[in-house]
Amino acid sequence: MTTTSAPAAAREAPRSRVAAGALYSFALAAACYVSYWVTTHVLNQVHSVSSADDQLGGLWAVVATVFVYRTSYEEDVAAALSRFVATLLSFALCLVYLAVLPFSPAGLAVLIGMGTLILLLIGRPGEIVTTGITTAVVMVVAAVTPRDAWQQPILRLADTIVGIAIGIAAAWVALLAKGIMSGARHRTERP
Repeated sequence: MTTTSAPAAAREAPRSRVAAGALYSFALAAACYVSYWVTTHVLNQVHSVSSADDQLGGLWAVVATVFVYRTSYEEDVAAALSRFVATLLSFALCLVYLAVLPFSPAGLAVLIGMGTLILLLIGRPGEIVTTGITTAVVMVVAAVTPRDAWQQPILRLADTIVGIAIGIAAAWVALLAKGIMSGARHRTERP
């Protein structure tokens, strides 16, 4: 009897991985759709600079969702905190800069350098890449749409918050579904 149950267990493991992978993929896809939709159809009702900017906001929310959605809820929350710290620092630096000065390549470089230094000094080097990317995107978008460029950091922070919240919610739902599926599997395996 042991010889027949071992192959059955071996066949079950790949099916379990496929089911887990399918659940993870579906949850991430659904979360990205919701992030994009909420940002482009709900947030734009609160404040819209332009249709193109609304689309950029949808993209930004999807990026935040993908960034924070991980294979476990604990990883998801840690990624969300990392993304939020990076975005908040970038937001503050860009807002102060753009409230006073227009975009310039030198200003972009200075802000990325300042963000890097601040993160190193506070012991968060893991956020350097995300802060740099966030700063670059916000500043270049401000260069493309220079009218009221100071709004860009605020809008991207709002988009990021939407994406983070939806990513965490999706991870929580996936965790619940995984627990329900695991519990159902254990109940059917009992003698």
